[in-house]
Amino acid sequence: MPSAPAAARPALIVVDVQGGFDDARWGARDNPGCEANILALLQSWRDAGDPVVLVRHDSVSEGSPLRPGQPGNVFKPGIDGAHHVLVTKSVNSAFYGEPDLHAWLQERGITELAICGIQTNKCCETTARMAGNLGYDTTFVLDATHTFDAVDLDGATIPATELARVTAANLHGEFATVRSTAEVLQGRR
Repeated sequence: MPSAPAAARPALIVVDVQGGFDDARWGARDNPGCEANILALLQSWRDAGDPVVLVRHDSVSEGSPLRPGQPGNVFKPGIDGAHHVLVTKSVNSAFYGEPDLHAWLQERGITELAICGIQTNKCCETTARMAGNLGYDTTFVLDATHTFDAVDLDGATIPATELARVTAANLHGEFATVRSTAEVLQGRR
């Protein structure tokens, strides 16, 4: 792992980009460019030596493709490269994992975060909400996330694109600033 980065640099939080999300059980997904955008963000952070936090969901549910020991628990290609810390969790928020993400960031004086990963409206949104509540200057990189269609309480399908749009509206201006990968990368030059 690289040495500790400069404290003033923003950390990239990469949430649950695991092979198990390619399993058909999740249903139809949005944003086919998600993984390419995540890899572009990772490349920028890694090239600069800026803090990279990988988050892995270690499911405790029997039969989950994200359960430790299952092939789906591993990161997708290109994700498991240079990073400064790996946080493992079994709930939605990366702030409830091991090691303690908030403590790790605080020890390094990191106050700015960029969040990307899977799923937009679940683990990514929950992590961004907590980051905002904890006082971090948080960027939510919407096109570097993806999610899946969901069924509402009446049995109707809510398209993944609609869930992502609502997540952006929920977060922007209150918990985070929602940006695109291109906007984030442009700001790093």
